[in-house]
Parts: sequence; structure tokens; C-alpha cells
Amino acid sequence: MYAIVRSGGRQHKVAVGDIVEVDRINSKPGTSVEMKALLVVDGDLVTSDPWVLEGVKVSGEIVAEVKAEKIDILKYKNKTGYRVRAGHRQKYTKVKVTSIDTGKK
Repeated sequence: MYAIVRSGGRQHKVAVGDIVEVDRINSKPGTSVEMKALLVVDGDLVTSDPWVLEGVKVSGEIVAEVKAEKIDILKYKNKTGYRVRAGHRQKYTKVKVTSIDTGKK
């Protein structure tokens, strides 16, 4: 069983036990979070109906906060002496998926 979840404007394919890097969540490690499911695949059964997915809960636990590799940004204009150097490091949160609850018994 796996699910497609939305987090931070991106979609991730997750299964129970997976560790996913999502955009930074402002919580401490060990905190539980819930993500919105867009699609659930359970064997041959594929669920994408929004009315059914309202009952689906994909929960996870925050493992750590990490930073991505640094991106160097260089701007240069010829013959004017214009040079600008900047950098950026995106912050991510690692989330371990603990359960995908479909609401069925």
C-alpha cells in the first residue's frame, strides 16, 4: 500500500516506514504530523475520489531538520563592473511515515 501526499506544494509517493524530505515544518523532532492524501493505492484498488480521501489519514513523525546543498548565485553584467554573489540553502524536514489509515476495517 502506498499513497501520494501533498506537502509544501509538492507531491510525494510514500509507504509505511519511508523517510521523506518535505519543506520545513516548524515543529521539533518527535512531533507527529498529518499529510493530505491525494491518491491511495492498495493492491489493485486505486482511490482518488476526494469524498473518500477525506477519511484517509497519512501520519508521520518528524525525524530531523536538514539543509540542502548550497546553491551559488552569481550575477554579472559586462562592461559595467556589476558583480553580485549570493547563496542559498533550502531547509527541509525529514518525516518518517508511520501509518496510512484508510478508515476501513
